[in-house]
Amino acid sequence: MKHLMEKVLVVIAFFSISAYAQEADDNNQGLFDEFMYNRGNAYRSASGVPGPEYWQNGADYKIEAELDDETNYLKGKITITYHNNSPQPLDFIWLQMDQNRFTEDSRGTLTTPIEGNRYSGDVDGGYKVSDVTAKAGRRGKASSEYIITDTRMQVFFNEPVPAKGGEATVSMNFEFKIPEKGMDRMGRLNMKNGVVYSMAQWYPRVAVFDDIKGWNVEPYLGAGEFYLEYGDFDYAITVPYDHIVVGSGALVNAGDVLTKEQQNRMKKASESDETVYIITPDEVGNTSVTRPKQEGKITWHFKMKNARDIAFASSKAFIWDAARINLPSGKKAMAQSVYTEESDGEMAWSRSTEYTKASIEHYSRMWHEYPYPVAVNVASNVGGMEYPGIVFCGYKAKTAGLWGVTDHEFGHIWFPMIVGSNERRYAWMDEGFNTFINHYSTEAFNNGEYPSRLEARRLVGWLTDKGRESISTYPDVVQSHNLGMVAYYKPAIGLKMLREYILGHERFDNAFRAYIKAWAYKHPQPSDFFNIMENVAGENLNWFWKGWFYGNENIDLSLDGVRPVDGGYLISFGNRGGLPMPVVFEVTYADGSKEKKTLPVEVWQRGAAWTHLLNADKEIKKIEIDPDKELPDVNISNNNWPSEF
Repeated sequence: MKHLMEKVLVVIAFFSISAYAQEADDNNQGLFDEFMYNRGNAYRSASGVPGPEYWQNGADYKIEAELDDETNYLKGKITITYHNNSPQPLDFIWLQMDQNRFTEDSRGTLTTPIEGNRYSGDVDGGYKVSDVTAKAGRRGKASSEYIITDTRMQVFFNEPVPAKGGEATVSMNFEFKIPEKGMDRMGRLNMKNGVVYSMAQWYPRVAVFDDIKGWNVEPYLGAGEFYLEYGDFDYAITVPYDHIVVGSGALVNAGDVLTKEQQNRMKKASESDETVYIITPDEVGNTSVTRPKQEGKITWHFKMKNARDIAFASSKAFIWDAARINLPSGKKAMAQSVYTEESDGEMAWSRSTEYTKASIEHYSRMWHEYPYPVAVNVASNVGGMEYPGIVFCGYKAKTAGLWGVTDHEFGHIWFPMIVGSNERRYAWMDEGFNTFINHYSTEAFNNGEYPSRLEARRLVGWLTDKGRESISTYPDVVQSHNLGMVAYYKPAIGLKMLREYILGHERFDNAFRAYIKAWAYKHPQPSDFFNIMENVAGENLNWFWKGWFYGNENIDLSLDGVRPVDGGYLISFGNRGGLPMPVVFEVTYADGSKEKKTLPVEVWQRGAAWTHLLNADKEIKKIEIDPDKELPDVNISNNNWPSEF
């Protein structure tokens, strides 16, 4: 008891001379108050999984389109079968008409800065539609009534589409001029041996009707990406005979569009872990070798199951190679790459299929199995953009840059292609989550051939900038110079802190995999993610979601003093930032031995100062907060004792 009283008196004296300790009441329970939880209902449960009556509408597409490489036009006919699984009948549906962004008076054009940005695009395009027909059910009376407003099209029915399983069909003809500069998401690339067409957002797509907002009809402006329903696709692309087409899903008429030799090479690639040429660099342009016919048009037919979108690429200039993808279940898929002479080379795109295969196999093992039959990487004028089963990456990319963009774009298959979050509103739920998983894929590739750049302390300069914005800022609203941090790096660092610093690998991985499994091919909201992470990991993290994802507060843990007492040391810690955090610290003793300790985040519930009694019978040489440097602590000068500064 005597020794205990001595320690208590020392603590009191220690705090009485600490100026910072007097500010303890400024930082307490308010940081831990409840934040943004889904209370739970029949549609979305409080545990973060879909509720027993969760519903989701869907759309199946049948499309026939023809690409004219002389006029750079795409013309097509589309039939959409819409499935209304919602509890209410629908008098109309909304479609996304993204090509209307490429006009002089589109909202996207008019909100682009005069000096331009990444999302500048051509302004001489836009849809022309005709023969619009819509009807509810098989026997419904056809309607041709519609309204097009900017990048949205409202199609009306004569009778409502019945609730809880009602169907409707919408068909129309459409055409548009293919933009050269397609907002870094699609477009045309003029190369020595021909034009590369990267075709995305090329057909009218159904907007999402959900239990949160009803119709999601935000216009397509630029930074905000997509929110789409799932369904099956059956699409046929007619092109000049000398073109090669790659696309989302399975090619179902290979016998019509590939030579016998190409079919044999494709079979060899499907059984090979090494890259196999389908069209070699020397064969490009020699149609007597590369094409089954020598004139006219040729139609490539693809099918895609349970996807939210499709894209394709077409060119007569493609080198084409492929290799097998090995999936955890024993199933196989195929990695493919198409690129031109300008992108060829061992330092560049001849390694693309190797990168694609490694990326898909890693994410399949780590998080959730890849669901599609192919994964195609296209060398494009698009710097980096993802669609189900196919991505466009910069044709000039090489070495680490090509690995990084390939790995990032294929990581998007998991977020948001499998987990169908709303990119238009919550960019961090796809870009941030993807940047996070990219870190571990990069570390794993060839035992770290290329370094990961996801380092917490790289963010400190931005985190202390007065012009920073919250992760929760909508992508079309955020300042362009902040988008990379708001959508990509800050949320990715947040997840990395959860895994490496707060929860540990086992608890985090269990929760993150549960989130992916629960919301695969569904539409999660931020609260669903927060709830499922807490329920599976067994941790109240409202202080973290509020501070890191929805606030602008920073981390600043401090080591304010060390004092020997009978049987050990009193270590004084401070929380000088607005975001509390567990205190992981490493003690180095005079004999060279080390031990790592953790104080729970709850030490900051009662104030901004905490004294810890470390029982030790050895002399302390050094103490360091966050020895693994996982925190973007904005002031590391107070993280060590003795101070290094």
